[in-house]
Amino acid sequence: MTDAPRRLRVLAAMSGGVDSAVAAARAAEAGHDVTGVHLALSENPKSFRTGARGCCTIEDSHDARRAADVIGIPFYVWDLAERFREDVVDDFVAEYEAGRTPNPCLRCNEKIKFAALLDKALALGFDAVCTGHYATVVTREDGTRELHRASDMAKDQSYVLGVLDERQLAHAMFPLGDTLTTKAEIREEAARRGLFVAKKPDSHDICFIADGDTQGFLAKRLGRAEGDIVDESGTKLGTHEGAYGYTIGQRKGLRIGTPAPDGKPRYVLDISPVDNTVTVGPAASLDVTALTAIRPRWCGTAPTAGPRPYTAQLRAHGEETEVTAETTKDGLAVTFAEPVRGVAPGQAIVLYDGTRVVGSATIASTTRATAGV
Repeated sequence: MTDAPRRLRVLAAMSGGVDSAVAAARAAEAGHDVTGVHLALSENPKSFRTGARGCCTIEDSHDARRAADVIGIPFYVWDLAERFREDVVDDFVAEYEAGRTPNPCLRCNEKIKFAALLDKALALGFDAVCTGHYATVVTREDGTRELHRASDMAKDQSYVLGVLDERQLAHAMFPLGDTLTTKAEIREEAARRGLFVAKKPDSHDICFIADGDTQGFLAKRLGRAEGDIVDESGTKLGTHEGAYGYTIGQRKGLRIGTPAPDGKPRYVLDISPVDNTVTVGPAASLDVTALTAIRPRWCGTAPTAGPRPYTAQLRAHGEETEVTAETTKDGLAVTFAEPVRGVAPGQAIVLYDGTRVVGSATIASTTRATAGV
């Protein structure tokens, strides 16, 4: 909302990292009335990050507070740990238990940063929520707003924002999205502003799994449940300690002693929570030609009826692929111009019209190019 002609009351979500700190500083420099807030999301707020992992520790809240002091804006810590556990962590575990592969960052943006946080901000009289995401909001002549990719595609984060609806987008501000600056230049800007976080490593992986061991995290919550690893014909090749520890397209960590007849690697093709079975096979069996998706969320007006050409993105750092998509009574039907791999139920598909984000939906099922799973 940097193009808005009036001074806005802005709530800047400050994770304790360099991007959100610079975003808050730019919003304040643009003349807005900015207040910083750090979201306490960890169930154990006394814990510290491990290396560069995580973004919700007590260390991060201290870093965010120091950045707010340098910028010269008020700062608060809001405890949303219970809401985060219910809407993001519990959802993450339940999806894996059901044999699906969720994206917790999308869920956090939808349920926490642009639902719980935004609702509270609006109730307190703020006009917008500002974050350090790399994406762009464009205001049309009629006053409606569109979400677009960041100017720098290398840093674009519009995929994880594809869950924002029209109301949420109307109150979103992304000060970093429309500048062709590298991450090194963002860090240089932070240093010029005197922000201590200028050299702080980026957080990565899943913020609530500090050690990066997703399988261990799930095992503690779901328990170990031995099951079979089979090939496409149903022949048993080995065993596993929990189907939830696998994702479609996975190659490593299968622990199959018997080599494939052709000597080529095998990949996870299917995960069945009903009989706790993991099916593996050749890479060609991963080719997906179409999918159905549920729970669509549109960044503005829903698409008109009938098939239309779009590009789609299937993971946060994935490439665009050409598709034809149309809305259905259950959600969305998508056909790929060329087969794609590594598509798993539970993942999000985000549709684009040029650089504009049309919306997103959760993948429910896929159609394979070859016979098999």
